[in-house]
Amino acid sequence: MKESQISDCIKCDLPKIHNPAGNITAVNNFQEVPFSIKRVYYLYDVPGGEERGGHAHKALRQLIVAASGSFEVVLDDGRNKKSFTLSQPYIGLVLPPGIWRELVNFSSGAICLVLASEEYSENDYLRDYDQFLKYKGV
Repeated sequence: MKESQISDCIKCDLPKIHNPAGNITAVNNFQEVPFSIKRVYYLYDVPGGEERGGHAHKALRQLIVAASGSFEVVLDDGRNKKSFTLSQPYIGLVLPPGIWRELVNFSSGAICLVLASEEYSENDYLRDYDQFLKYKGV
């Protein structure tokens, strides 16, 4: 969505079921996740100082979670920027389409879990920031 704004990006609490043997968090379509999950992937072994992301999507929605460790998600809607630190596996960040994102400052051993509303399609990506700004009408 071209008109998505930073305020549409929502940090959400995911259910944490405590158990002395280990906690569990479950996510379900249209419950904890406000869309149908069609793809799940995760980033790991990101070397110190490296960045991931650096793109926006035209249609895809995402829930991003720090399954382990921590990292920062820098968001940009073409007019405003905001940064979120994810560091708990029961806190997620919901991103609508039309938001530029960069993932930075990965801690050692961090795992970034992403639940996506669509299967992979290169046509959905905006990988050039100037093209993103043009897409947004900025």
